[in-house]
Amino acid sequence: MRQIPVDTSAATVMVAQPPQPKVKDRRTGERAMDAETGAALSTVDVMFAANGEVEILSVTVPESGISGDLVMGTPVALTGLVARPWENEFNGQKRHGIAFRAVAVTSIVAGASSSKAA
Repeated sequence: MRQIPVDTSAATVMVAQPPQPKVKDRRTGERAMDAETGAALSTVDVMFAANGEVEILSVTVPESGISGDLVMGTPVALTGLVARPWENEFNGQKRHGIAFRAVAVTSIVAGASSSKAA
């Protein structure tokens, strides 16, 4: 599947919705797991502001890649953010979109305080 790297260097990124477990099957409540590593996945909704525009993105991230206290409004860094176009057909309806995935979502506040202590 094609992955498009997303440059976040000129963007302001803040938590819009704290991390939530990513669910694979809504009927059973089965948790989504990373196919390669087996790690449990979560989603974090972030406000992504760049070039005078603001979007809310839902970013999938391994649970181990979430660090710091990610409450609404927390400034964060997105490590390894990629966009993946997707398309599927359900009940005869074609759907498509872009899924966002990151290696890590890190509180900038937590990173700043830990680097001062070092």
